[in-house]
This record gives sequence, C-alpha cells and structure tokens, in this order.
Amino acid sequence: MHGAFAEFALLLLICALAGALFVRLRQPVLIAYIVVGIVVGPSVLGLVGAHEQIDLLAQVGVAVLLFVVGLKLDLHHIRHIGPVALATGLGQLAFTIAFGFLLVLALGKGWLEALYVAVALTFSSTIIIVKLLSDKRELDSLHGRIAVGFLIVQDLAVVVAMMTMSALRGTGGASGDETTLLAVLGSLAWRLAAAAALLFVLMRWVLPAVVSAMARSQELLLVFAIAWGVALAALGEWAGFSKEAGAFLAGFSLASTPYREAMNARLTSIRDFLLLFFFIDLGAKLELATLGAEVGPAILLSLFVLVGNPLIVMAIMGFMGYRKRTGFLAGLTVAQISEFSIVFVAMGITLGHIGVPALGLTTLVGLVTITVSTYMILYSQPLYERLAPWLGWFERRRPFRELAVEQAAAGDGAAEIIVFGLGRYGSRLLQQLRSDGVQAIGVDFDPEAVRTLQRLGLPVHFGDGEDPEFLQTLPLAQARWIVTTFPQLESNRALLHALRAAQFRGPVAAAVRDAAQGRALAAAGVPWILNPFDDAADHAARRLAQTLRSGDPLRAPAPPEETRS
Repeated sequence: MHGAFAEFALLLLICALAGALFVRLRQPVLIAYIVVGIVVGPSVLGLVGAHEQIDLLAQVGVAVLLFVVGLKLDLHHIRHIGPVALATGLGQLAFTIAFGFLLVLALGKGWLEALYVAVALTFSSTIIIVKLLSDKRELDSLHGRIAVGFLIVQDLAVVVAMMTMSALRGTGGASGDETTLLAVLGSLAWRLAAAAALLFVLMRWVLPAVVSAMARSQELLLVFAIAWGVALAALGEWAGFSKEAGAFLAGFSLASTPYREAMNARLTSIRDFLLLFFFIDLGAKLELATLGAEVGPAILLSLFVLVGNPLIVMAIMGFMGYRKRTGFLAGLTVAQISEFSIVFVAMGITLGHIGVPALGLTTLVGLVTITVSTYMILYSQPLYERLAPWLGWFERRRPFRELAVEQAAAGDGAAEIIVFGLGRYGSRLLQQLRSDGVQAIGVDFDPEAVRTLQRLGLPVHFGDGEDPEFLQTLPLAQARWIVTTFPQLESNRALLHALRAAQFRGPVAAAVRDAAQGRALAAAGVPWILNPFDDAADHAARRLAQTLRSGDPLRAPAPPEETRS
C-alpha cells in the first residue's frame, strides 16, 4: 500500500478482525497483535513499510505501560502488601530465576542470554490476570487479593531489573570490559539516590499543586499525565537508566495523589491502543526461521513456567498456612509470562547485550503460556477438582493463616451505598448516611468537592463515574445500592452502562431534576427515582399543615435533624 496513513488503516482493520477472533476464543488480544505482526511482517506478507512511525508509537506505548504500572503503586498499598504476597512474590522470583537460568544454560545459551531469559520467565501479566479475575468476579476473593499482591512485587522487580541491566549499557557482559561490576553498582547507586531525592522534592512540594490545577479539566489531566510520563521516560534514558524506568518513576511520583484512579482509568485504553503497535512491531521483526529454531527450547521453558511457577507458589502458601485450594488458584496466575518479559528482552537487544533469537524464544514462550494459562484460569474450578486428591502435600494439617483471614474478613466493613455526584444534594446525602451509621462512600470528578469532603473526614473518591475501568476500583461487589445525583440524563445513562460493564447487578436510585428525566431513567431500569424538589415541597407542605393543625402559627415545629443545614 502507498502512504503510512493507508498502511495504518489496514493494520488497524486487520488487528480489529484478528482481535475479535481471539476474544471469541477467550484469549487476550495481545496474542492476536503478535500474530498479526508476524503475518504482515517481511517473513509472510511484507505489508509493513512505515517502520519508523510504528516504532515511535511502540516506544510511547511502552512508556505509557510503565507509567500506568508506577501509577498503581501507591505507597499506602505497598506498605500493606502483606507477608504472604511478599514471600510468595520473592520466592517465585528466586525459584524461577535460579532454575530458569540453569535450564537455559543447559539448552546451550550464553550466560547473559540465559540471565535475560530467566528473568523474563519470572514476570506474570498483571493486565491479563486482573482482567480474568475481574471477569470471574474473583478479584476480591482471598486468592485474588494475594495474587494482586505478588503481582505488585513482580512489577517492582521488573523495574529494578531494567535499571540494573541498563546500568550495564554497552558492556555486553564481557569480563574484560573496563567497567567493573563495582563501578557499575556504584554508578547505579548514586543515580538512584539522585532520582529518589528529585522525586521526593517533586512529590512533596511541586506535583500536588500542579496536578490539582490540571484536574480542573478532564482533558488537561489526561494530556498532563501522558506528557509527564513521556518526559520522564526521555529524562530517564538521558540519565543512563532507560525509558522504561523513567516512565515508571513518573507514574510512581503521581501514585499518592487523589487523582491516581482517574488518570489510570483514562490511560488504560490509550495504553492498550499504543501497545498494539509494540506487538505489531515485535511480530514484524521476528523471522520465521528464527522462531522455528527456538520451538523446542520454547516448549521446554513453557512447561517449566506452566508447572514450576504454580508449584512454588503453592508450596510457599501452604507453608504459610493457606489451604491447597487457595494456593492452587493463586498459583495459576503465575503460569504465564507477560508483556513485560518481552519488553525486558527487547531492551536487552537495544542495549547490545543479547541478540534477536532470545527475543524470538521469549515471544514463543509468551504465546504458549499466555494461551494455555488463560484456559487454566478460566476453568480453574474443574481443574482443581480433578487435581485436588494429589495436592495434599501443599496444605498444613491446620491452615491457620487462612482461618485467621476468614475471621478478620467477617468483621470487615463494606460500602453498602455508593453515591455518585457530590453537589449540594449528593454531599448532604452522603453526610447524613454516614451519620446514621450507613457505610457509604462518595464519588465525584470535581477536585474541589472531593478535597472539601475529605477534609470533613468523609470517604470520597476522585474519578469519572462513567468510566468502567474506574468503577473496577470501587467496592461494587459489596455495594447494596448505587445512588446517582448526576444532573444530566446522558451522564446517568453512561453510568448505568458502565455499571453493567463492571458486572454490578444491584439496584440504582437516581435523583432527577424533572419528571421527564425520571421517566427516562425509570424506563432505563432505575427502580427508585428521587426528585429533590418534589420531595422538599412535599416535606414543607406536611410541616405547614402540621403547623396549621397545631393552632399556633407562631410556634412552628422545629425541623427534623436531617433537614438542618
């Protein structure tokens, strides 16, 4: 085809069709993108000509991916990862790196290539796992929470690995290189210290005010997030780290702001779109001859990941006092490698440490493990029932820790009501619900309203209620009611659509401005319509009638406590 624009149009159309097929097969679409890249690349159809444009979008996509990872690592969450997530994450990392390294060496690879591939085998796909657990409504289950915890440990590990390997830039791993290991570690240490000091200053005194100003506009907040991530990615590369490490630090610097979830929700779709070009670019660079030579090693390493990673997770969790079922379900989430694995190995090629065959091997392992593990997670319960008689080795006689978790969970509170829209009516409703002992939380996209109510000690989230990705961050599974006070009919309809996409099946109450809006929302399935003006007028009429019946108009009854401002 002639022209980059026409080429992009064709690639997007092919990806959409291939993605639809893979979704039908219940597979992650990133596999479809890699397959499309191989098919349209020089080894098959040779349709890709705009290599520079695709490569640039791929680099931005990787930067946005690492930015979103950093954005999710709130310091408060890191402090509460928990001993089981930390022990499981570190144990699985150590096991996979050690045995994977020996296995790859036995396959005849060089030590540096073996190290890269072994490290790549340790990372599981947070995107895929969270999506699968969310679809199965298991994200808030015990094994889901533990899995998310050690996925955070893996996310931190991938960034440390990228920083460490980028510090070896240009050495190629040669033993006679002028840069000694001690010099490399010293260089990395002072650069990390400088980056930490800079981040501390920015996070403490600069970024909160800047982000608050940007949050006055949804579009501006999104543009700022992307600009900040890409800018620090470029700065990270200039400082001798890598673009990936710089983008991660950019996201981490914003992770403690109240606008974290709003930025994350809006960046998710942009991340997925840009990563499409990364996987197309990856597939287009792989030659079928290279892939064919790595099929045998890829099958062996895939079996190692599919079997070895879940076993080590089960062993650690069983030792720590969890039941074999919990360990098995959590272990399945590490039975694949991730897009980070491919990004990590691709970075090694850029640094000159390894060659393209390592990337082909890692990609094949990714294709096999992601495909197989997806079905393993989707059909985890039947799989467990078949294997349960042989899993007794992975359970203590008394799973004490899981029993303690269950007892603690029985006393935990849940958000019974979520109020969307915290204007005058919504904020008053939230305050009164909380004062009446109802476990309610509020959501609004106005940063001023959020800050005001948070200063009053109310549990308020900053985010867009019309975004299904943001709704996934809320405790919808425990909510018994949703209340919307959005003034626009279109906003309420978008919220209803987002709630259905987030698998919320409970009742919804809506505060409306007029009868027509109430009828429209009732037709859309809202069972309870609140009309603040009619309700207030009816209440005022009852008070006036009561005053007249009392015979003393000068002594009107005091308003009930809930009507006082």
